[in-house]
Amino acid sequence: MASLEVLMLVGIGTPAGLLLVLALTSLLNRPLLEQWTGRLAAVAMTVSCAAIGSALVLYGTAASGTVLVSYGYWSTAHEGGIAIEFLLDGMSLAFATLTAAIAGIVAAFSNRYLHREPGYNRYFVLFAMFVTGMLLVALAGNVEVLFAGWELVGLSSALLVAFFHERPAPVANALRVFSVYRISDAAMLSAAVLLHHVAGSGSLSLLFGNAETSAIAGLSTANATAIALLLVVAAAGKSALLPFSGWLPRAMEGPTPSSAVYYGSLSIHAGCFLLLRAGPLLEQTTPVRVLVGAIGLATALFSTLVTRVQSDVKSSLAYASLTQVGIIVFEIALGLYTIAFLHLAGHACFRLLQFLSAPNVLHDLHGLESAAGERIGPMAARVELMIPERLRRQLYLVALERGFLDALLDRAIVEPFHRVTGLMGRLDAFLCDFVLQRAPSLLVEVADDRDE
Repeated sequence: MASLEVLMLVGIGTPAGLLLVLALTSLLNRPLLEQWTGRLAAVAMTVSCAAIGSALVLYGTAASGTVLVSYGYWSTAHEGGIAIEFLLDGMSLAFATLTAAIAGIVAAFSNRYLHREPGYNRYFVLFAMFVTGMLLVALAGNVEVLFAGWELVGLSSALLVAFFHERPAPVANALRVFSVYRISDAAMLSAAVLLHHVAGSGSLSLLFGNAETSAIAGLSTANATAIALLLVVAAAGKSALLPFSGWLPRAMEGPTPSSAVYYGSLSIHAGCFLLLRAGPLLEQTTPVRVLVGAIGLATALFSTLVTRVQSDVKSSLAYASLTQVGIIVFEIALGLYTIAFLHLAGHACFRLLQFLSAPNVLHDLHGLESAAGERIGPMAARVELMIPERLRRQLYLVALERGFLDALLDRAIVEPFHRVTGLMGRLDAFLCDFVLQRAPSLLVEVADDRDE
């Protein structure tokens, strides 16, 4: 449908255009004035939300089934090339509309919250990158578009964790987040390569379609299981499911608006949305479906335990969000797709409000205590009192240490990642020195050959 093509082009093109304008002016060391950056961000998010919302209404009134919107091939390096395609249905358009609406709210909040902050323009460059990536993830019609959006979301997330780079802690935590994201991205890339190998196409309709479509495409049970497992790993890393939950509280180093849009409302639900879209594929692979349910339930129980001992508001909200994410994943494993999507949308809006109001929580609490004339104590924990004291102490230690996942991530992911990157850095330095030392003699040899 021509109207859907235009609306999609406008809906995704406006945040992409905002990214291009802000990035180019920053690279040229001519960043826009703060007032112009804020206005451009507000206009871009408003236009994007209106366009995608209109596409949702148009699809609901005129379309039936899934609509594939293609903008042709931008690469013909191999047979078939790489196409820019969007797979439109009620779920993808609804999630994209939710993304654009939340992005508009956060853009307006960030404009005031980061007023006169030295990294103001840098924040909005990364914010525009994130919104573009999320819209590509929501509407992707093939694995190439999905992977591009997945990478934009991950890169912007890590860079915003390190937003206050003058302090060592945000940089170290950003490297930890980036290390875990590499595992997630590697799994996503492997799934894309495997899909191309077994099906000869990267169309997501092969994965997100019905079981009969997947069978006709040549996806055997073994291939479907392998692709589903890789998608589960990708989703677990992006949504901080077990065993990758250790990076989530460390990601709170970024500005409050980025915490709200990333780890409260949108980014942390990206993995859930991927599993939700891949529901038909999970139905073909019962063992993977059972694994997804077990991971979701374990994550929900773990986060419920850990969030009760957190000493700061943002970490407590992060683990509370993760509890709901685990429940959403469990609902997907049960096949309750409509309930899972409604849960996702409602939870995203609720956590957005909580994270944006987090800086005022302590102020409001102090005002409430002043009005009451006494300190407000914790609520009665009757369930906890039913647990034997010895077991309660052990659970408290596990919760306080966040399940000892930090040590696990350090040994299994972060330290090997740092060793490999350090080795690559030393190899690069060695090759540069070798080339610089050999360059004069090579030039002399070339000149001699020419003279001969």
